Amino acid sequence: KLCMGLEAKARQQSQAYGYMRQKELLTLVPFSHATLWRLVKKGDFVRPVKLSARITAFSRAEVYEWLAAKGGAK
Repeated sequence: KLCMGLEAKARQQSQAYGYMRQKELLTLVPFSHATLWRLVKKGDFVRPVKLSARITAFSRAEVYEWLAAKGGAK
């Protein structure tokens, strides 16, 4: 029972922290990938972080803050 509580807490924390890739992000926001990058370029959306030469991701905390400010996810 204690293990289940720790697993749930770890899962909840991983959702609030860390990074998400574009594929996951697009399930949360009400627009296409083209609009996503247009908004990033204009500075109207969270700037992604380069995790390696070929991996770009978005901060979960910043994305959730942006969604809260805009009124939620789809």
